[in-house]
Amino acid sequence: MSDGQLAEAARRNGSSEHAEDDAATRVSGAREGNRTGLVALASDSLSRVGGSVLGAGAGVAGAVAGRAAGFLQRRLGADLDDRDPDYIRENLPLSWLIASIWYRAEVRNLGNIPEHGRVLLVGNHTGGNLSPETIIFTLAFTTYFGVERRFHQLAHNLVLTSPLGPYLRRFGTVAASHGNAKKALAADAAVLVFPGGDWEVHRPSWQSSRIDFGDRKGFIRLALEQDAPIVPVVTIGGQETALWLDRGAWLAKLLRLDRTARLKVLPILLAPPWGLSIGDFLPRIPLPAKMTSEVLPAIHLREQFGPDPDVDEVYEHVVQVMQAALSALAAERRFPVIG
Repeated sequence: MSDGQLAEAARRNGSSEHAEDDAATRVSGAREGNRTGLVALASDSLSRVGGSVLGAGAGVAGAVAGRAAGFLQRRLGADLDDRDPDYIRENLPLSWLIASIWYRAEVRNLGNIPEHGRVLLVGNHTGGNLSPETIIFTLAFTTYFGVERRFHQLAHNLVLTSPLGPYLRRFGTVAASHGNAKKALAADAAVLVFPGGDWEVHRPSWQSSRIDFGDRKGFIRLALEQDAPIVPVVTIGGQETALWLDRGAWLAKLLRLDRTARLKVLPILLAPPWGLSIGDFLPRIPLPAKMTSEVLPAIHLREQFGPDPDVDEVYEHVVQVMQAALSALAAERRFPVIG
């Protein structure tokens, strides 16, 4: 979509009437949260603390444990009804300003996404914890299909437990897990996943045109289980929003973050205003790199690979198709950041 198309679509969405009564959906029985590894770890640790204290102290520890576990469960559970079409509609103009002015964003071939039903959108991850392609693609998807179509994005636990978490959930973001993705697809939603996760999103800047899922194939099993087509989405430009020097996998392992926080990397980068940073946790100013995304044709797994597809064969095909498209986008760029 061009800047003009995005702006016009955002304007139409901002003034359109509701297609359905969203409030009725929210009053739909008890909400069920899926615990992630972080929730289970917190509950287990706090329970052991509570069990070691006697008398009144045990009661206090138990209350603290319950509150902390409940807090984490609310933050990380897949409550699909947290998505708020009204909120999305109201914030489309701001999203458009960020996407079009700062990143000069371009999203191509949205028509390759099936118009109805469940679909698994598989993207390469870019830009560190800020992940600008998520904002850009959410804007493009919503302006193209309308705010009423269910669209959910999977994010790392640390993103959802950050101060931005409550706002992201209103856009449809849920914690990245097989269970959460399964629940969203079962609701016939479009779901955006990044198989490369923190490994790919923090790759060195000179590997910006490389698809690197780290041999993670769970998204294929998910698509087969839910009978959902895979629609690849490739993006370039995110690794130019900062200078990524090293993933820092060795540092994450040294600090045991791979076990305590599901962090396989602790990136080392150069970015304003801090200069040299470790971890990409501090608020930073992303460089205004031009972002370009392209949606590739849908892959219907059983139609293309038979009734019982081989996961390894499908994985190689998806990566190959995405790599060819990403290399083509990289060939279009003349200068870093400028595009």
